[in-house]
Amino acid sequence: MGDTVAEYTSRLQQQEREIHSLTAEIECLKNPPSVGLSSHLDGLREENAKLKYRLNVLKRSLQEERSQCSKTMMNINQRLQEIFGEAIREAFPDLENAPLAVTPNQQAKFGDYQCNSAMAMAQMMKSKGLKVNPREIAEKIQQKIPDNELIEKTEIAGPGFINVHLKRSFVSKLLTNLLLNGVQPPPLPKKKKVIVDFSSPNIAKEMHVGHLRSTIIGDSMCRLFEFLGYEVLRLNHVGDWGTQFGMLIAHLQDKFPDYLSVSPPIVDLQAFYKESKKRFDVDEDFKKRAYQCVVKLQSKDPAFIKGWNLICDVSRKEFQKVYNCLDIQIIERGESFYQNMMTAVVKEFEAKGLVEMDEGRKIVFAPGQQIPLTVVKSDGGYTYDTSDLAALRHRLFDEQADIIIYVTDSGQSTHFQLVFAAAQMIGWYDPKVTRVEHAGFGVVLGEDKKKFKTRSGDTVRLMDLLDEGLKRSMDKLKEKERDKVLTPEELTKAQQSVAFGCIKYADLSHNRINDYMFSFDKMLDDRGNTAAYLLYAFTRIRSIARLANIDEVTLRKAVETTEIVLEHDKEWKLGKCLLRFPEILQKILEDLLLHTLCDYLYELATTFTEFYDSCYCVEKDRQTGDVVKVNMWRMLLCEATAAIMAKCFDILSIKPVSRM
Repeated sequence: MGDTVAEYTSRLQQQEREIHSLTAEIECLKNPPSVGLSSHLDGLREENAKLKYRLNVLKRSLQEERSQCSKTMMNINQRLQEIFGEAIREAFPDLENAPLAVTPNQQAKFGDYQCNSAMAMAQMMKSKGLKVNPREIAEKIQQKIPDNELIEKTEIAGPGFINVHLKRSFVSKLLTNLLLNGVQPPPLPKKKKVIVDFSSPNIAKEMHVGHLRSTIIGDSMCRLFEFLGYEVLRLNHVGDWGTQFGMLIAHLQDKFPDYLSVSPPIVDLQAFYKESKKRFDVDEDFKKRAYQCVVKLQSKDPAFIKGWNLICDVSRKEFQKVYNCLDIQIIERGESFYQNMMTAVVKEFEAKGLVEMDEGRKIVFAPGQQIPLTVVKSDGGYTYDTSDLAALRHRLFDEQADIIIYVTDSGQSTHFQLVFAAAQMIGWYDPKVTRVEHAGFGVVLGEDKKKFKTRSGDTVRLMDLLDEGLKRSMDKLKEKERDKVLTPEELTKAQQSVAFGCIKYADLSHNRINDYMFSFDKMLDDRGNTAAYLLYAFTRIRSIARLANIDEVTLRKAVETTEIVLEHDKEWKLGKCLLRFPEILQKILEDLLLHTLCDYLYELATTFTEFYDSCYCVEKDRQTGDVVKVNMWRMLLCEATAAIMAKCFDILSIKPVSRM
């Protein structure tokens, strides 16, 4: 219905602009042609009146629908933008693309939200030769704010800020709705298909710390899109094809002749790979033999394909150990998947005259790019550029994705910039319609602030890192004497929750664009913005009802019968913080920066602590410890906090446990 309202509003504004224009013309003209204009003007006015009537009917219907609180959570910021957008259009119908800025208020004494559009509008008008005081603009906007279910009052402050105070009764209804229906995202206007390309280790090599960020960030992005209702395809673009496999097979023929019946273990494979690379660089005979192996592999020689498959299978089993620890679901679709598509891709670029020859290579220059893509090497072989173009084309045309996200380190940003530019140049997609984006990230640093390595200078194996996390989390739990109160099964669950949760959260809580320092001591600290602190906080919140002997049935009944009172400042602050959840998700959807969710989760936990310290939820007899009084609406705020925190953990792929 919102789209229909927007359509009628747009038509109405167009009509009013035409009326305004024709009225001005009639004022100026004193000759007979003005009679014809007057006739046209009457017709426009009649159509305009009909549109206004239908628009008001739709607005009233939409208002009633919103006031009943639907099952999904409302994005309050988005709703306020709709309200102020309408007010701005009413107050300034001739100002096209007027800036719209609504943000949560940082200081409670000034209200809950703030519309800051007036100052930017004054600048826009000034550029058009109109000098208007921002405060006057704010006053006109304020006068045109339509009746709505959300705003209690507005006040103008300073040079033109419009401070917004929300209706506490409506916020209370939204919280009750949250508890009745669970944490439900706002409805999607249209279900879109999303492809997230992440993790992407190399066959015949062990996963190392460099794969950690892509795997964790990509999985969390998928979880966000899935929660919001998108169709998500999780792809693992593994490195499973190319010259390196010719080198490896040629070397295995010499060093491990049984490679066609059994593959060496992953550790030996990695060592063989390094040895083959050294031989390839210095031994011309070996180099020729390696190229012959590549040709046989590419021509699908059965023996070579069998050996290659065994190598891939051993690698997959090792990858899966990591994915099982981190709870990663992903579909493998490596470089080999796109091999048969690359010839057609090159021909398509050639047919459109976009390929140039350069010293035997076939290259493609995209507009505005200084570096070309090499689509065919001088020896006739294809490259990563060709493979990635083929993969992108398949995802756009065969998978028909609306959104494609590549989660790799920032060092590959130039490469993807070239690939995306070439795809746009050839007409594969329009960036205004299809979102294709590289979500780059910085490197993992050690505590010495250098690239994270072992003491011997080797790359850190990811399984070693995860095992170390398990050991340290158990040490931490025993230090807190949790082994004395938890069963062995509960202790193991707590160990895994803390270990893997802390590793994930330490990564996700940092801006992915920046490098971050890996420190077990910091991530296992149960003070500050860490998973350890948040997991303990969540467990405590979950225990409040249990310790007060309040069961699920009683809480459910209370949701249906008890109004959530928000009179205390800390109750109000917590209620508003809970309802900002959809705004946070919308922001992450736009910039793909997941640390915003971590910041929000920490803010929610600390806001809850303020509330719990100031507002009695359960009052007990100091001598007997018996429960004397339960403030049920505050218990419901505890439940709402736990529900939102649980959903945040789910998106971040962190598994809290009932006892810790």
